[in-house]
Amino acid sequence: MNLVLFDLDNTLLAGDSDFAWAQFLIDKGVLDREVQEAKNIEFYEHYKAGTLDIFAFLDFQLAPLARHPREQLDAWHSEFMARSIRPMITPKARTLVREHLDSGALVAVVTATNAFVTGPIVREFGIPHVVATIPAQQDGAFTGKPRGTPAFKAGKIERVDAWLESLGLHLRSFEHSWFYSDSHNDLPLMQRVTDPVAVDPDPTLRAHAESAGWPVISLR
Repeated sequence: MNLVLFDLDNTLLAGDSDFAWAQFLIDKGVLDREVQEAKNIEFYEHYKAGTLDIFAFLDFQLAPLARHPREQLDAWHSEFMARSIRPMITPKARTLVREHLDSGALVAVVTATNAFVTGPIVREFGIPHVVATIPAQQDGAFTGKPRGTPAFKAGKIERVDAWLESLGLHLRSFEHSWFYSDSHNDLPLMQRVTDPVAVDPDPTLRAHAESAGWPVISLR
């Protein structure tokens, strides 16, 4: 059996679900546009530059989950899927996922974006597993804080190792292990698999991939 891991934002999606979710809430009037839009853009620029303070960002991104009942959040997310996410899913992305699923590989999405936002997106692709940053809950309500290590940079390795361990597996259990990503933030995990693939990569990842001889593809 082989292992196939996908980053989500700007890899399987032609856009960023984390950024889009905050913008969606701003457009709905749930978040204050004047204050929150500037912060959303600032965090996104830090992510692209590789300078993101993940815990400061999660304080920003998870806070709205703690302010509203789950029924309301789920209703907003259903609208978010239709309005923002499905237009980001390209035929090429769906085809690539389906090819790996049909091959019998163990397939998962590994994403820094929190599991509330990403879970329905991953299910939309038919992918059975998601390794994501976990928004903590208490008595069924979100607390506004993460639980455990965020799945970001080297944290993705820790979270993937723990997930595989829970299945009685490890990375070397597989003859081939792929990780598809667009971002230089994912270089730690890309360097751990046998078959890293750069997807519509940022300039830093493209330069690294070309130097290392990694495949560079586009799903756009």
